[in-house]
This record gives sequence, C-alpha cells and structure tokens, in this order.
Amino acid sequence: MIFNDNLPIYTQIMNLIKKRVVAGELKGGDKLPSVRELSTELKVNPNTIQRSYQELEREELVFTQRGMGTFVTEDKEIIKELKNNMASNVVKGFITDMRSLGFSPEEIIELISEKAREAK
Repeated sequence: MIFNDNLPIYTQIMNLIKKRVVAGELKGGDKLPSVRELSTELKVNPNTIQRSYQELEREELVFTQRGMGTFVTEDKEIIKELKNNMASNVVKGFITDMRSLGFSPEEIIELISEKAREAK
C-alpha cells in the first residue's frame, strides 16, 4: 500500500478496511489479520495498526474478543450505513469536481445517465 502524506497512516488503514467491508471482501463475523500480520503486510509500526483497530472498534465496525482477535461486526445496519456514507462522499466529491470543470447540474446528470447506459 502506498500511503498519502496528507492523511494519517492509521486513518488510511481504517479506510482500507472499511472499503474491504463495504466491497464484501470482509464480511460480518470475519476475523481481521492480527496486528502483527497486518503491520508486516503494510510495513508499518504495529502501534499504527492497533490505533486503526481501536478507532474502528470505537466506530462499532469491529469488535475484539480477548485472546481470539478482532472481528467485523455482524450488524448489517452499521455496514449499510457505512456503505451509504462512503457512497455519499464519493458522489459529493464527484459533483464538486465536475462543478469546478464548469458542468451544470443538468449536464452532470446527463453525463452520468449516458455513461450508465454505456456500462450496461
């Protein structure tokens, strides 16, 4: 993973895990890699992984069972809400970028509709 200097590494790791959950790569009840495994894989300090896991637990996306590991929540509503929030952020960013290119709301809608038809 290539890290962005403008965002804390632990936040980028959280976002990576969130994307994996939303995309279905990690499902409710799945065990996350151990702190050591993920720190070795991503070549970061284990404390950084630990902080990511703690923040994800605070957000109730994961839970820790002592001696067993850290697991993705099985609460489908939490995952659905995360997916909707992430999608909303992508759309807002897209609209902002399109507006900065001079597109009107109507032109943006038309372009999206056209590209959606092409994607079928």
